Amino acid sequence: MKQSPSFQPKPRLKTSTSADRFASEEPDFVFVLLPILALLGIIGYGLIIRPHLLQQPAFPLEIVFILAAVVAVAELTWLGFGWETIQQSIVQKIARAMPAFMILLSIGLIIGSWMVSGTIPMLVYYGLKTIHPNYIYLLAFWIPIVFSTLTGTSWGSVGSIGIVLIGIAGAMGAHMGITAGAIVGGAYFGDKLSPLSDTTNMAALATDVDLFDHIHSMLYTTLPSAILASVLYWILGFIYPPAILTADIGEVEPFLRALETMFHFNLLLLLPPLIVLYGSLRRKPTVPTLAVSMLSAGILALLFQDFSLADVLQSMYKGFRVEMATWMSDVPERVVTLVNRGGLYALVEAVIIALTVFMFIGTIDLIDAMPRVVNRVFRFARRRAGTILSTLAAAALTNSLTSNQYATSFIVGDAFKRKYDDLGIPRKVLSRSLEDTGTMLESLVPWHPSAVFMVMTLGIPFQDYWHWQFLSLINFIVAPTLAILGIGCFYSNSPERPEKSK
Repeated sequence: MKQSPSFQPKPRLKTSTSADRFASEEPDFVFVLLPILALLGIIGYGLIIRPHLLQQPAFPLEIVFILAAVVAVAELTWLGFGWETIQQSIVQKIARAMPAFMILLSIGLIIGSWMVSGTIPMLVYYGLKTIHPNYIYLLAFWIPIVFSTLTGTSWGSVGSIGIVLIGIAGAMGAHMGITAGAIVGGAYFGDKLSPLSDTTNMAALATDVDLFDHIHSMLYTTLPSAILASVLYWILGFIYPPAILTADIGEVEPFLRALETMFHFNLLLLLPPLIVLYGSLRRKPTVPTLAVSMLSAGILALLFQDFSLADVLQSMYKGFRVEMATWMSDVPERVVTLVNRGGLYALVEAVIIALTVFMFIGTIDLIDAMPRVVNRVFRFARRRAGTILSTLAAAALTNSLTSNQYATSFIVGDAFKRKYDDLGIPRKVLSRSLEDTGTMLESLVPWHPSAVFMVMTLGIPFQDYWHWQFLSLINFIVAPTLAILGIGCFYSNSPERPEKSK
């Protein structure tokens, strides 16, 4: 739910319980700071010290926020707030997020339906067919873009198509560091911009921004970065050409042959993603758009593929599985990695994490904790550009410390929402900023689980690929530059208050 650009003090929840008799006055700043420090302490111990120093399992993110919520509830109870008031605040916070929860649940349905229809396998198949040795780095960037945009997963893109591409590059004698950097960057392009991405939905959810408005805002930073990265990868194809001009066909042939045997390809299979693209461009409601795309994919699966109605429903319910292709006895492991995904329950973990985050945020919202802390810590940022730059820095620091973009989106997003409203900055600039230095940072922090996954999956050391991951590196320059210049910040849509200056 979008709020007014001008600052409006949040009215306190009213209740008839006598337990709220001491909660009528605004608490001192130390009480506002305490639950936030408790959260940071739990994050520091559970997500940083345990895994990286004590070599023990990290705390699940759900437990982190539940523990922080317990601390916050205990403090508010001591301050005089009754449980009914606290519960009402949490419920109201969750209620405002229900449309986003519906989108998150729809994503798994979409991925499963697109997989069983053959849409995703077909695009992967023809993408690999187009690889030419002279453009290996450029194609290593763009093919993961297609896959991750259609699936919303950077890890899935690297773990399937990325493995195939790195194998082809090795067979060609190409520069492995450049190839790995291109693959990772392409995967993160789609993970950032795809309406099916969990981090994309989380950023929109955390800031109360429409999903497609969020994606539209991110185009201003991500698309120029991708274009510049593409030019660089094209140039590098001539500076570091592959040692041989033809790839080892045995590296990719089994992969392509398995896809061709499992699915029947035709142009009509492009209809489901085109429906989502149309809905995005025309600003249609997200959930109905995804529903139409899902239904069209299911119909196409029944018309053109050899799967039964039970298989189609199972793909939407629990995800597609290669075992549904009963006519195939031996499926390459990389194909299994590619196609085994989707289903209604695919993002249940993301939904549960969001619920626990709202338990904490809904609790501390009673004392305006995050807005008051932001106003105190970032009081030097009195202008629009400074506020956006502060958001970029806060998102980078939070993701680096927590190694989790979910936490980053909710912590930083909730902290800055009120300040953006006060300065007349549209919240879609806030949601974009969360990803510009949050999501895009993950593969460039060596201790981050995402970077570890990339290294282990591609087999390329971190120090060999990070400086070739042009998409994120360029984005780190583009995002603050646009903030300073005011380009793509949509100020005309949300006038600044007269006493504020740009």
